[in-house]
Amino acid sequence: MNVLGISGTPRKNGNSDILLQHALRPFEEAGWEATLLRLRELTVKPCLACEHCTAHGSCALDDDMHLFYDAFRRCDALIVATPVYYRNVCAHLMAVMERHYGVREKRPLAGKPGGAIAVGRGSGGGQALTIDRIYTWMLSCGALCVPGELNGLTAVADEPGDVLRQEKRLRQARVLGENVMHVAERLRGT
Repeated sequence: MNVLGISGTPRKNGNSDILLQHALRPFEEAGWEATLLRLRELTVKPCLACEHCTAHGSCALDDDMHLFYDAFRRCDALIVATPVYYRNVCAHLMAVMERHYGVREKRPLAGKPGGAIAVGRGSGGGQALTIDRIYTWMLSCGALCVPGELNGLTAVADEPGDVLRQEKRLRQARVLGENVMHVAERLRGT
């Protein structure tokens, strides 16, 4: 089975990326294949709203989005992580979410469980709103939103690596991963 991890942070060793890696560990320990796509290493342009995908069945833009289209198809579960910018997902992740439109008719994420991680500076920094936006996107794609201990996983951090000193958040990342994995396994009857 395959889990897709999407990291939206532009920072190397960003806090949302660290939590995503912790969330993916239960899958790896259970023998799953993990596909980790880090947006800081890729180029995904914003949607042009040109409707080329509607007319031709493929996106008119030539960039790394094809990696996501393939990963959406192949995955059995996904976890999306982002830093919070202005109470929203980062622009890199927003581009991926909007470009899913190009495969909306094929519904590659339909019925697949997913979890969300959002890390922002300060409490009340928009983390809950950001989790909601990720889960709303997942629902629009037909995916199943899976909670961690509460909803998705939120954390307060500023400098790269700050979450490494937050044992509770690292544990909650693992719980989120375990929950998503268990739902995926039940759906597949394993």
